[in-house]
Amino acid sequence: QRDLPGSIYVRVYEDRIDLLRAAIVGPSGTPYHDGLFFFDVRFPPEYPRCPPKVYYHSGGLRLNPNLYESGKVCLSLLNTWWGSGCEKWSKSNSTMLQVLISIQGLVLNDKPYFNEPGYKNTVNTPVGEKHSMAYNQTAFVLSCKTMLYSLRNPPKHFETLVVHHFHERERAILDACSAYASGIIVGSSVRDGAKYACDKCFAGFKKSLDAHTELLAKELAKNRAQAPELKGDTPAADEIASTSLGQT
Repeated sequence: QRDLPGSIYVRVYEDRIDLLRAAIVGPSGTPYHDGLFFFDVRFPPEYPRCPPKVYYHSGGLRLNPNLYESGKVCLSLLNTWWGSGCEKWSKSNSTMLQVLISIQGLVLNDKPYFNEPGYKNTVNTPVGEKHSMAYNQTAFVLSCKTMLYSLRNPPKHFETLVVHHFHERERAILDACSAYASGIIVGSSVRDGAKYACDKCFAGFKKSLDAHTELLAKELAKNRAQAPELKGDTPAADEIASTSLGQT
């Protein structure tokens, strides 16, 4: 309740204290901006001697090297990826809050292409940066697909959050889609006006993005129609419980 960021929402269950569900808003400046990403968490009997088990609601999509179609989350803090020292889970120092912030800040970052260990040595090289831009294009289209999936199939007990979130961000999402289709670099500020150099990869991205923008616009319009019915509701009050995760 003190430390949970405003862009991460958590619901806990009174009759199952070993479970929680979290929604993480994609950070600005990344190909995941304005998206909602859902995770289920189970605390095994050995917790906190061992890390929690985390499952990602992928919708069958692989939009990040650390988030698998199967729902697996690769993160050193969860002991599902290599790491050392403070990168690994510690029963005395690590918390569920730390896990959620790490997913938002370290996994859903501005250049997820370099999350893949084999590509880290190409950071700041012309080839690496070109591949990173192409990866961001794909990641944004998959993020749009994830938005569609969430709008059509909101996770249980997060229905109100989904309606409110996408009602508030509708214009920003569609404006970004339009800007990226015009050549603005994915993840950059639309106001910056930084554009891709002409290449053959952009044509395929634009075609795919245009198709998903049309679908998103229709779903967002349906979502907008639901919003007035929920005007008196707030996600914090009715659907989402922000809790002190370190005590769970």
